[in-house]
Amino acid sequence: MPHYDLLIRGGDIVLPWGIERLDVAARDGRIAAIGVGADATAGQVFDAAGLHVLPGLIDPHVHLRDPGDPAIESIPTGTRAAVLGGLCAVFDMPNTDPAIADTTRLEWKREYVERVAWCDMGLYVAGTKGNIPALADLELERGVCAIKIFAGSSTSSLLIEDDEHLGRAMRAGRRRIAYHSEDEYRLIARKPMFKLGDPYASHMEWRDEECAFLGTRRLMALARRTGRPAHILHVSTAQELDYLKDFRDLATAEVLVNHLTQWAPDVYEKLGGFGVMNPPIRGRRHYEAAWAAVRDGTVDTIGSDHAPHARADKLKPWPDCPAGLPGVQTLVPLMLDHVNAGRLSLGRMVDLMCAGPARVYGAVGKGRIAAGYDADFTLVDMKHRRRIEDRWIATPAGWTPFDGVEVTGWPMATIIRGHVAMRDDEVLGAPQGRLVRFG
Repeated sequence: MPHYDLLIRGGDIVLPWGIERLDVAARDGRIAAIGVGADATAGQVFDAAGLHVLPGLIDPHVHLRDPGDPAIESIPTGTRAAVLGGLCAVFDMPNTDPAIADTTRLEWKREYVERVAWCDMGLYVAGTKGNIPALADLELERGVCAIKIFAGSSTSSLLIEDDEHLGRAMRAGRRRIAYHSEDEYRLIARKPMFKLGDPYASHMEWRDEECAFLGTRRLMALARRTGRPAHILHVSTAQELDYLKDFRDLATAEVLVNHLTQWAPDVYEKLGGFGVMNPPIRGRRHYEAAWAAVRDGTVDTIGSDHAPHARADKLKPWPDCPAGLPGVQTLVPLMLDHVNAGRLSLGRMVDLMCAGPARVYGAVGKGRIAAGYDADFTLVDMKHRRRIEDRWIATPAGWTPFDGVEVTGWPMATIIRGHVAMRDDEVLGAPQGRLVRFG
């Protein structure tokens, strides 16, 4: 009689070829069997009747602000929020204070993650003009998902805005580089056109479509010249999405849940500074283009770009209000609601939020429900209706731009390497996050 650590009974399992009602077993943190018999036993049996069992979902784009200000966010609070939101892993950005741009800071962060994180984590390392010679080694360090380069919109120390240094960075190593693609020169040139107190919608006018499209065109020209694979983060314009179709041999693309859920000018009229992010939320045409790209396969991953700020700072007039919005805890409910609205299938959502990140970043043992893979599962109730509320948010900043939004579909449990980390809105046990392995 087979015995396992965990049995998930009676759920509808989302597999690469479709959805089947099967039992899944885990042993030693990995998936041991799919379709186990009724005679199997386990140390823990999870009744998943009425639930869909997804492979553990991943948010590949978060800013947990650690090191930084724990009153706004930290790795302990941000990963707790992730687990509550149904996520098994997050990939954390390096633009912290101080930045993660060398082996000393990276080693500190790795040790910290393995003590305090509630979910598994991948770590970006920042590419800077000063550390280009070290990038080939840094990208191969344990737990590193990618080098992240800010080609626009960052502090001077992390900014690589010119073709010479971008080309040098592309020649330093071979793994896929993740880019914030906005043209810094256009941002600087356009800034005098605006003044303090202008409408919040001025944000998308300053950081206009051409700013994003020009940045992506420049990066693709350099990537083609050097042969270096690229991942363009938070693609926000119809022009970019159409253009990137000619670079599928070289480039992958991410779209944010915000750009699939909100549009201008409505978002600025309703939320003011609480709708300001980079790249900006744009007009309805770009929203429709993002959904078309999801449907035709141009988009490889969906993330939240979780980047919280204090409520008082977001109330400041534009442009003094900082850009960035919380989102790690609301990503899964919003995407499940989109599935229920018929905008994409549940299988496509899993591809974008699990198989996609694993494929783009080379995550080992993540991305699907298969024997030998990590026993990561996101269990969801596709019929559960609920209102997203600020009081549910675990991030210390304490707010969400989706406060009051009604959704259908909700994460009911998060299982990480066979450990039930969240069930019915309750985080269980102690932090057991580990660094994701990358090939």
